[in-house]
Amino acid sequence: MSVWQIILLCVIVAIVVAVISSLHTRQKDIKKVAYMMDALEDGELNFRFQDKNKFNRTLNRIRTIFEKQRQAHEQDSWTKLIRVLTHEIMNTVSPIASLSDAMAKSVDENGHSELDLKSGLETISDSSKNLIGFVQTYRQLSGVARPVRKVLDLRELMDSVIALNSEFTANCGASCKYRPKEDDLMIYADEGQISQILINLIKNALQAGAKRIDISAGMSMDDELVIQVANDGEPIPPAAQEQIFIPFYTTKKEGSGIGLSLARQIMRQHNGSIDLVKSDTAETVFELRFR
Repeated sequence: MSVWQIILLCVIVAIVVAVISSLHTRQKDIKKVAYMMDALEDGELNFRFQDKNKFNRTLNRIRTIFEKQRQAHEQDSWTKLIRVLTHEIMNTVSPIASLSDAMAKSVDENGHSELDLKSGLETISDSSKNLIGFVQTYRQLSGVARPVRKVLDLRELMDSVIALNSEFTANCGASCKYRPKEDDLMIYADEGQISQILINLIKNALQAGAKRIDISAGMSMDDELVIQVANDGEPIPPAAQEQIFIPFYTTKKEGSGIGLSLARQIMRQHNGSIDLVKSDTAETVFELRFR
C-alpha cells in the first residue's frame, strides 16, 4: 500500500469518525430538545443543562426566558387575586364595623338607643354570614379533589349534561345541542368534574341571554381532544375577558366568581386547558383541550 493510499484511508476514517460523532451528538441534542419541550409543556422548569457547549447554553437561555415569563405571570395573577379578595372582604367588613360603632355610640347610660338595635344586629348577622360564605367558597376553590378518571363515552356524557340542564334551558327559551365532528369519541377523565365544567358553561350562557348553545368535539391535528362550547348570548366585555379566570372575579350581580377559575384548576389536573377562544356580537366560544 502506497503512502498516498494510506493518507487517503486515514482521511476517510477521520471523516467517518467525524460523521458518526456528529450524528451521535445530534441525537443527544434532539433528545435534549424533546425533554425540554415535555418539561415546558408540563410547566416544570426545574431542569438545567451543563454549560459545556453553545447548544446547551442556548437551551438554558430559553428555559430562563420561560421562567421569567412564568414568574411575571404568577406575580400578576397573585396581585389581581389579592385585589379581588381585599375588595370582597372590605365590602363585607366595613358596614359591620361602621354599624357596630354607630350602635355602640347610640346607647345611653340606661341602655336605650335611638337606633333599632334588633335591625342593626340582624344586618350584622347577615353580613357575617355572607363573609363566612365567601370564606367557604375560597376553601372550595383551594381544595379541588384529584380527579378519579375512567374511560367515558363523550356522547353519553354530553347527553347527560344536556338533560340535567334541559328544564333551565327550556325555561329560558333556548336550545342546547351536541354536534360531534367524529364518531365514537372517548375521553379519560373524572365524569363529575368535567360535567361540572360543562354545566357551568351552559348556565353562564343562559344567564347571558343565549338562545342557542352548540357543543362540538373532535380530534385536533396534535391528537388532542377538543371540546368547544359556543353560544349567541351577550358577549363578554373586552376588559373582562382577561379577568374571567381570576378567582372571585365576576361580571354578574349574583355569583361567587369561582366557576371558571375552578374549571381551569380541574382542566389542569386533567393535563388539559380551558380558554376563551372568542367573544363578540356573533358568538362566545370556550374551548377545552385534553392531551
